[in-house]
Amino acid sequence: MAGFDVASEGEKVRQSISLTGQFAAVDDILTGRENLELIARLRREPEPKQVADKMLGAVSLVAAADKPVGTYSGGMRRRIDIAMSLIGAPKVIFLDEPTTGLDPEARNEVYTLIRQLVAQGTTIFLTT
Repeated sequence: MAGFDVASEGEKVRQSISLTGQFAAVDDILTGRENLELIARLRREPEPKQVADKMLGAVSLVAAADKPVGTYSGGMRRRIDIAMSLIGAPKVIFLDEPTTGLDPEARNEVYTLIRQLVAQGTTIFLTT
């Protein structure tokens, strides 16, 4: 998977995979920026603040970056959740019903982001 032998290179395989579940796995008390910085630290990114800024831009949430995620709309929560799964530039991403509960505009934004990832060479496993 992702160019690694699953039997002998398990750690590398795990590092190349990310997941966004059916329900947003975000901390409502933290801000969008703090959620992203937390994941960047967990993924051992050397510059978590810069990673968070980049991801906020990628999902068009710069204006809401410092607001608690608990105040976000469903579409905003979904986008921050997807941004969290993009940290570390995984080669393979599993997206489980990424547009659940989204309005048509937010749904289009998510599918645009997915198309961009595929165009950049990311493998997406999408369930709908």
